[in-house]
Amino acid sequence: MSDLLRPASASALVSEAATLLGVLRETPPLTHCITNAVVTGFTANVLLAVGAAPAMVDIVGEAGMFAGVASGLLVNLGTPNPEQRAASLEAAAGAAASGTPWVLDPVAIGALPVRTALAQELVALRPTAIRGNASEILALAGLSAGGRGVDATDTTDAAADAAVALSSRFGSIVAVSGPVDLITDGERVLRLANGHELLTRVTGGGCALGAVMAAFLGAARTTGADALTAVASASLVYTIAAERAAAASAGPGSFAVALLDALAAVHPDDLAGAARVEGGAL
Repeated sequence: MSDLLRPASASALVSEAATLLGVLRETPPLTHCITNAVVTGFTANVLLAVGAAPAMVDIVGEAGMFAGVASGLLVNLGTPNPEQRAASLEAAAGAAASGTPWVLDPVAIGALPVRTALAQELVALRPTAIRGNASEILALAGLSAGGRGVDATDTTDAAADAAVALSSRFGSIVAVSGPVDLITDGERVLRLANGHELLTRVTGGGCALGAVMAAFLGAARTTGADALTAVASASLVYTIAAERAAAASAGPGSFAVALLDALAAVHPDDLAGAARVEGGAL
């Protein structure tokens, strides 16, 4: 495996994830989020807990400008009102023009026509990363009508070919969330088996991960880590924190609070002993 195909092993990923987490906390990346109304506060708190600096700028006339100065951008389609739709396109164009890495989270696309059309416009702008559940990834690739609202009705492995096709077509890292996360750059596939079911019982559990990915992509601009490494590192840190939060929780309510505490407490040295990663070439 050549240097262009790094990380060559799970241990390499864990090492780079630890480095990125340390850099993120030393120099908090300004993370621009255009996200849905249901999860805005939780997403901001997740970013603060992990060590990033959130900014929720979703106004037309400001979004594109702000994307140009941010370290990373998230565009989440959970509640795409008319102004937010226009701001999303403006921000994605601003990110592309300035080289700001950005993440597209195509929430609940497929059966819902407005957000599905918007997702197709945005993916044509070549996001650095695309994060979604299996049904959303299949729908974005044109291979499915989507899931049941925000819930997936397809398995992660069922979306593997769609993820690779999207990555190859748009040059994006594609992260498929599920019991085992699948992350690909079209040539390599990583499978991360960390996480906990309680993430699916808290509003914003998946949406906030997209923001953490944007933050890690911002940190990677300092370290030189590639986008696959940054996206996988974000997933690794987030899901390890979720496992720790679940162990300290009585249910979804206490889990949401414990997740913030666990994200703040997770240390770079903690990752090696907790990571469950498989990876390699396709």
